Amino acid sequence: MPANLVEGQDADDIAVYIAKCSGNAHCGVTAARSSAAPGGGTTTTAQGGGAKRPDGKAIFASAGCGSCHTLNDAGSKGNVGPNLDALKPSEPTTERQVTNGGGGMLPFKGQLTPAQIKAVAQYVSSVAGK
Repeated sequence: MPANLVEGQDADDIAVYIAKCSGNAHCGVTAARSSAAPGGGTTTTAQGGGAKRPDGKAIFASAGCGSCHTLNDAGSKGNVGPNLDALKPSEPTTERQVTNGGGGMLPFKGQLTPAQIKAVAQYVSSVAGK
């Protein structure tokens, strides 16, 4: 590839695509500029007041988690990463994995807010295997 063929955000978008989609033609990752940030600020009303918290199920979908992971509640059938229904990860394990990545998974720290990561972890741990 010629040097400086793409620069700036275009280069970042290509790098993200390659990192997340290598070996998975149907990964569902698109350029960052074409849509809102993962999770897009989707919220639900917290119990006991007007405070809002991120919607873990919506973030799971918008961040592309289902392109790699199977999770029946989310309607996802990904087979690149672990089947979350079979794994049944705890909330702390899920939060740590989504934050830091590992085992082939890229970290989402910096792509999702801590509140969004917490919401995804709560969602996955509460529905996996059910």
